[in-house]
Amino acid sequence: MSPTGADAAEFLFAPNPGEPPQPLRAIASSGEMARVMLAIKTVLAAEDQIPLLIFDEVDANVGGETARVVGEKMQQIGKQRQVLCITHLPPVAAVAAQHFVVEKEISDGRTISKITRLDHEQRITELARMLGGQTSAARQHAEEMLGPR
Repeated sequence: MSPTGADAAEFLFAPNPGEPPQPLRAIASSGEMARVMLAIKTVLAAEDQIPLLIFDEVDANVGGETARVVGEKMQQIGKQRQVLCITHLPPVAAVAAQHFVVEKEISDGRTISKITRLDHEQRITELARMLGGQTSAARQHAEEMLGPR
């Protein structure tokens, strides 16, 4: 018996078909670990009473379709709980109900973080920047990612 209880649980994980489950802590990358946590939080969101979930780069080491799915899972959780997500991936940022950008500035020799809530046009500009630049193709892609207003 310990202050945290009498039981110890170990999660087994098989990241690929045909492989036997192994201890999650031993085989999962940081990205896989984050996505397993997201999956667990998605299931528990309907039952737990935690009002705010913070995900700091839960989408690390993914891209493309997987990033879109990660964003959609967080959007699903956001229907029941407040979700704060730090991301560098446009597909994740695009599904957010609200989008903020964090910028660092140097003032009097100190670093200060500035947080700005983006309106629709600013979101397009920011998503285009995240996609790689302010080209017409990037802006068009950003608009498509956001969908109709």
